[in-house]
Amino acid sequence: MRPIRRPLFPVFALALTALVAAGCASAPVQRDGITINDPYEAQNRRVHAFNKGLDARVIGPVANRLKGSDDDDTAPRDPDAPIGPLQMVINAGRNLSLPVKSVNGLLQGRPGDAGANFARFAVNSTVGLGGIFDPATDSFGLTERNTDFGQTLAVWGVPEGAYLELPLLGPSTQRDAVGQVADLLIDPLYHLLDGPEAGAVFGLRVASKAGDRARFGDTVDGILQGSADSYAQTRLIWLMNRRFDLGETRDDYDPYDDVEVMDPDQD
Repeated sequence: MRPIRRPLFPVFALALTALVAAGCASAPVQRDGITINDPYEAQNRRVHAFNKGLDARVIGPVANRLKGSDDDDTAPRDPDAPIGPLQMVINAGRNLSLPVKSVNGLLQGRPGDAGANFARFAVNSTVGLGGIFDPATDSFGLTERNTDFGQTLAVWGVPEGAYLELPLLGPSTQRDAVGQVADLLIDPLYHLLDGPEAGAVFGLRVASKAGDRARFGDTVDGILQGSADSYAQTRLIWLMNRRFDLGETRDDYDPYDDVEVMDPDQD
């Protein structure tokens, strides 16, 4: 077991970096009916083209193969029905993300959320056989409180900053990009596990994301491959959903109302 590090200084340094970077960003403008700050649009579009091509050639086909081997869909699941291998991978990966979500709950001053996530992790890691199954929800009613360090920065008053599209990781903002790095630094599992174990945890979490891509593949394909301007639509939908999750926008919107999808029969 590796010694526990003290990541607070780099975390606060990253938070300060996010605050400075967001404060230096150019003035936002109104686009597609919402406020968008995208001074790096040219670079973002190049990264988006790379991500879109990678999704079409690698990620999408792999995700579709995963989906083809599993009967799960996005409909609510009967807790008494058996789950397939795809859902098992998704469950295990999500379970491993709970410790850092507990830490973020504490940093946000929300001990109830932190306690709920920790309780879920304890139950699913033991009774749920390492998180493969979800008795925390099915038997104890312990639902996940989804959060991350990007939300922690928002609670601390750090502005959103400029919109970014990151290679492989996809849509983000300056604040959320810093938050993704900070989540690695404050993750208890990162400090408690050695190389091979940490690699296995990382692999499961990546596989869980691939499982989510498989489950929502039709929606993702519709946006990336069917939109007249997939970059603008991805930016619009991601920003509106992210702001809604953070309580930074109204609660009566439907981001898909404005999605323009091309007719495949048109030239």
